[in-house]
Amino acid sequence: MTKQDIFSRFSVSESELTQVINEALKKGGDYADLFFEHTLSNNISLRDGEVNRTSSNIDFGVGIRVLAGDQTGYAYTETTEPEDMLRAAQTAASIANSTTIIASPIQIEEKYFKNYYKIQRPWIDVAVSEKKDFVQRLNDRIFELDSRVVKASVSLSDSTSYILFFNSEGILTWDYRPMCVMYASCIMEQDGKIENATSSRAYRKGFEFLNDEIIEDLAQKAVGNASLMFEAIKPKGGEMPVVMGAGGSGILLHEAIGHAFEADFNRKNTSIFSDQLGEKICSEHINVVDDGTIENARGAINFDDEGIESQKTYIVEDGILESYLHDRISAKHYGVAPTGNGRRQSFRHAPLPRMRVTYMENGDMTEEDIISSVKQGVYVDNFTNGQVQIGAGDFTFFVKSGYLIENGKLTRPIKDINIIGNGPEALADISMVGNNLKIDEGAWTCGKDGQGMPVGQGLPSVLVRKLTVGGE
Repeated sequence: MTKQDIFSRFSVSESELTQVINEALKKGGDYADLFFEHTLSNNISLRDGEVNRTSSNIDFGVGIRVLAGDQTGYAYTETTEPEDMLRAAQTAASIANSTTIIASPIQIEEKYFKNYYKIQRPWIDVAVSEKKDFVQRLNDRIFELDSRVVKASVSLSDSTSYILFFNSEGILTWDYRPMCVMYASCIMEQDGKIENATSSRAYRKGFEFLNDEIIEDLAQKAVGNASLMFEAIKPKGGEMPVVMGAGGSGILLHEAIGHAFEADFNRKNTSIFSDQLGEKICSEHINVVDDGTIENARGAINFDDEGIESQKTYIVEDGILESYLHDRISAKHYGVAPTGNGRRQSFRHAPLPRMRVTYMENGDMTEEDIISSVKQGVYVDNFTNGQVQIGAGDFTFFVKSGYLIENGKLTRPIKDINIIGNGPEALADISMVGNNLKIDEGAWTCGKDGQGMPVGQGLPSVLVRKLTVGGE
């Protein structure tokens, strides 16, 4: 996508961008930026063997932000007509009013960043009939795998976002951001008992995402997990060792710990880690990373929504809290460079420090060795939802499935339990880290301040010495 292509899409010119930025700074802002977005979204859903819904949506507009000291002014318009953009710039400038007015000419610098989501076939070139074929195949495969399946629901969503960014520093850049999600759920019945399970895959990929392998994987996971539930029990509750399986257990790392590393919570002294930068907070064998450079990952970005190049950021290195996750505002407050974590849901929202793909790096233990070290505990690998207090870090997570650990071995499957604890304490209580890191490829969406963002997370198998398990 060329500069001419992106300017034509939004019907703007360099001179108009400069004019809007200057209007935004008229009341004395220190900094201003423009975030243009054009997103085309599609969904096709199948239930009870038939397509029951198709939908498409177009989102188009520009958000204008002005920073003046600690004050932020934000306004947006759903057109890119010059008078509408200037009016929005005036509104943002009025909110972030300052007594100091500094005017200087803007020297435009075009920025080009590495592309972490190359695609072969854009979604906008794919007909609904082609998508329907894969949705139908997934539905049929779910029913083929087990005669106990009584209902299935399958959906495919795709979106294509065109982004243009310009700021008062003269940085001009643009991006093409694809996204796709395939989701499956099944309901099974055995002897009058009902169980259900879901599976999903999400990437920044084009139509090449869909193939026989992904269909089989989604079907097997949904049916296999539902089938396992017929054998599962609720264990006795209490405080015990918990082994977290590789992959999806990373949701605990994201929710119970990751948010507490976002710099706005620390800048406002809300996070428990606000005064622990540079201190040892867990075992020296632990490294926690937030990474926007994993190719085709749901949380990957070429640059963040403030024009900062994507990067791999070590939050915890060898057990030491090395960095928070910064946007421009928090980076200025701490006197450091932004980490590329300034993200926004759309042009209607101001950016905030947000995670991208958050994971713990490999340790040196095998999962078998970790499990064998536990006399009595639980193994969990399928989380669904939970609640977290960002300040203190206290959390409750609902675990869909897992296994009992008895005398160092996985025995009975378990289901529908709560894991209760404190994020920082759980991090400090990790005593073993596996060598089997897996980045979960599910359709994870992170909510914060009313904004939902696509993210990813991962974890190698780890042993937490003690957590409260809510069971029978």
